[in-house]
Amino acid sequence: MDFHFFGSLGTRDMAMDLGTANTLVYVPGEGIVVDEPSVVAIELVNGVQRVRAVGSDAKVLMGKTPDNIETYRPLTDGVITDLVVAEEMIKYFIEKAGGAHSRLSRGPEIVICVPSGSTPVERRAIRAAAFNAGGREVWLVEEPMAAAIGAGLPVSDPIGSMVVDIGGGTTEVGIISLRGLTYSTSVRVGGDKMDEAIAAYVRRKYNLLIGPGTAERIKKEIGSALATPESMHIMGMVSGRDVAVGRPMEISLSQAEIAEALHEPVYQIVQAVADALEHTEPEIAADVIDQGITMTGGGSLLRNIDLLLADEVGLPVRIAESPLRCVALGAGKALEDRELRASLCPA
Repeated sequence: MDFHFFGSLGTRDMAMDLGTANTLVYVPGEGIVVDEPSVVAIELVNGVQRVRAVGSDAKVLMGKTPDNIETYRPLTDGVITDLVVAEEMIKYFIEKAGGAHSRLSRGPEIVICVPSGSTPVERRAIRAAAFNAGGREVWLVEEPMAAAIGAGLPVSDPIGSMVVDIGGGTTEVGIISLRGLTYSTSVRVGGDKMDEAIAAYVRRKYNLLIGPGTAERIKKEIGSALATPESMHIMGMVSGRDVAVGRPMEISLSQAEIAEALHEPVYQIVQAVADALEHTEPEIAADVIDQGITMTGGGSLLRNIDLLLADEVGLPVRIAESPLRCVALGAGKALEDRELRASLCPA
């Protein structure tokens, strides 16, 4: 009798892009079935903490909760900072993707993406959280590799490819050939640092205090990495609290101002790419010149960031199709292809 069959009955293995800002879950044969913010709301009831909401339901509560409810983002800069809350969040996403185990089934096999610069301690924390949330086996794949696979780059060929994945907490830069990272670096700058830079700029220039949600919204609506001649006339409205008088106030910001606010985090990303190119072997560098640089992640959607990067490093730059999903799709391919998974994901 095949006891393994009964042990696996009802399980749905999955790949997870466990991001600082958003978590995506890929299920073989179905594609991405979960795409929600990496946020958990914890409620204190009679001295006992319980999960009030996770994902999209928790994000809408941020900055609007009473004293007995707190919202958490259990990952910072791509790594777990609160193990207990992270376990609850991962468990929720596993259940939502249909991977929860029951009496007749074991938990799912899970491939999870990690920043290339994460430490062994940080990787053990991610693995432990996934095991405790119900995973049967947990495999880790580095984010630049997953992004390159998801973007359709020839990672298995003897061709050098370069990917820049700008996430919420980190920017991953990887140069890949023959299923290996010949060079990788992870800088803790991403969408969150851009939001912080916008909020700091508005407070410094206008004495107006705005929340992270407002900063993120204005970044998406009119944000740009470059100030162009027309950017002075592209405006967005921002509401917040005047620090001096303590009253609500609304101001207008131009796209040129947002470009000025984002100068520092954007150029940290540019510098990381330039450093990677300096460490590239000559033969691989020749391939990168021919192939160009592929950008993935939510940060690649910032207007003109590809044009700025191309101008600064002197190489062609393209934004991948579906950049927000590349890491999850790449992890999904590693999950489905056991040979690829064995070469990329140490057990």
